[in-house]
Amino acid sequence: IQGEIKGYGTQIYKKKKKKRKEIGPRVVDYAQCHGGKGLKIVFFHNDILEITELIRFGLKCLFVHLHLGGLGQLGVGLANFLRKRFGKDSVILSDIRKPPDHIFHNGPFIYSDILDSKNLRETVVNNRINWLFHYSALLSAVGEADVSLAKAVNITGLHNVVDVATEHGLRLFVPSTIGAFGPTSPRNPAPDLCVQRPRTIYGVSKVHAELMGEYYYHRYGLDFRCLRYPGIISADSQPGGGTTDYAVQIFHHAVKSGRFECNLKPSTRLPMMYIEDCLRATLEVMEAPTKSLSMRTYNINAMSFTPEELAQEIHKHIPEFQITYNVDSVRQAIADSWPMNFDDSNARKDWGWKHDFDLPNLVTTMLNFPGFHTRVARAN
Repeated sequence: IQGEIKGYGTQIYKKKKKKRKEIGPRVVDYAQCHGGKGLKIVFFHNDILEITELIRFGLKCLFVHLHLGGLGQLGVGLANFLRKRFGKDSVILSDIRKPPDHIFHNGPFIYSDILDSKNLRETVVNNRINWLFHYSALLSAVGEADVSLAKAVNITGLHNVVDVATEHGLRLFVPSTIGAFGPTSPRNPAPDLCVQRPRTIYGVSKVHAELMGEYYYHRYGLDFRCLRYPGIISADSQPGGGTTDYAVQIFHHAVKSGRFECNLKPSTRLPMMYIEDCLRATLEVMEAPTKSLSMRTYNINAMSFTPEELAQEIHKHIPEFQITYNVDSVRQAIADSWPMNFDDSNARKDWGWKHDFDLPNLVTTMLNFPGFHTRVARAN
């Protein structure tokens, strides 16, 4: 295989060919991995952004992605999304829980505990990990119910992950959240850089993650990338204990019984996103050339709506649907401290972020998602 990957300063060449001058090279002897004879790949400037292009040459086994906390709402979805792109064996899902059969047989799965740094290092080394996606966390409402556990998982676990990623030169993705903002933050919209001061342990831990990642990037060169997710809505997973969960639960109840009791006020406006947009944004920021990133943590957004507006849109498809309100004071206080909208102009400018789903598209997709009605019945 011979040629230059456009835009990334990378050459793929056969041994004994004339070499270019290498600046900070990362040389990989590929013969053993791929069965080639004397084949080498050289990365200039220690940049491994070439994964998309290399896949086209059939070099999939060079790059391996590890997903920590992979059995959560987003972990499974992202693993499936990346496996379609990079191959089944190139993505390893991990968690401390036993996976269901359909997840276990869908691709590599291993046990990995972020609170056990030795286990984490062994996982990275033994599987030759290149990209690491850190999704292990206790979400907002669950975290408030067990602050000690949230501190351990969300903060101590992050420290272990950051250290291992730095030691082994990994590209690290850590999701942040709407919960990283607080009552003194600008609410409509919230920009990338502003006062945050969250009032939940989940939010505090996410601000900590953003700052730690940025510090390690400047201090040690860690390739840290982070997106602040709005509320994420998915048809093929169950809610994970967050304040925006109502926007997923409402669809299950609409299909099951035609009625839903919401734990937030009808006028509570929050930013939201369909999971397909979320997964695509995550891959796009991971593939973005380093020089295009003006910051390490970006807001992303797609739409912003209230429970009342969502119910009205569902009513267009299910005329008999009814919504009532029984406000949970804890969740309402959390929601009232969060932004009503995100300013994601930097993501759109720097690496071309663009959402596909608005509110009408979201509702139509959720209610017509293949197997959604069957899954709701089975869960109930």
